[in-house]
Amino acid sequence: MNKQFLTLAFGLFAAGASAQFQVNPQAGVNFQQLTSPLAGVEYKANIGWQLGADLRIGDRLYFQPGAFFGRSATAVKTYSSDTLLYEDDLVRTSLKLKGMVGYRIIDSYQFDLRFAMGPTYDVLLSVDDRNDEIGYNKGDFNSGSLNLDAALGFDMGLVTVEPNVSFGLSRVFSDNPAVKDIGSKYLTYGLTVGINLGNDD
Repeated sequence: MNKQFLTLAFGLFAAGASAQFQVNPQAGVNFQQLTSPLAGVEYKANIGWQLGADLRIGDRLYFQPGAFFGRSATAVKTYSSDTLLYEDDLVRTSLKLKGMVGYRIIDSYQFDLRFAMGPTYDVLLSVDDRNDEIGYNKGDFNSGSLNLDAALGFDMGLVTVEPNVSFGLSRVFSDNPAVKDIGSKYLTYGLTVGINLGNDD
C-alpha cells in the first residue's frame, strides 16, 4: 500500500511537471477519535500535532500529493459497573501520505477558496500510553490505515489555512486475539497553517 501511494505521488508530479506548481509547508494540530468502543470503554480525542508539506499541481483543478509526520492522542477511560478503573492517553506517531484532488472555488489574485478530497494512508510508526495503564503496544494495531480525507483551504497571499477531516476506512486494531473483536476506526479532525511557495497564476 505504501508503494502504491508513493507511485501515485510521483505519477501526479510527473504528469503536472509543466503545470502551475506550488509547494506548501504546513504545521498544525489534530484531534483523533476512535469509533465503536467496546462496552465499558470511552474514547475522547486529545490534541496532537502534525508537520509536513503538500504540492499543488494544476490550475483551477489541481492534484495535491503530500506527506505529514505527526503525533495524535486519544484519551481512553475504562469502567466497571460505573466505576472508573483507569484513564490514560493512547499516543500514536504516524506518517500520512496524501493523494488528493482539489478545485479552486474562488481563484483570485489575493484570495483562493479551495476544496480537496481523496485517499490518504497513515503509516503507523509507534504506539505508547503515557502512564502504562492501557497495555497496548504496536503489535496490537494494524501497520497502516486507509482513509478518505476532505479539506477546505483558504489562501491569502503567502498564507494558507486548511481545516480538514479524515475518515478511517480500515480497522485500527490488528488480528491479535486480545483486540481482534474491536472494530474501531479513526476519525480525525485537523487544522494546518502554512505558506505558499510557487505560482498558481
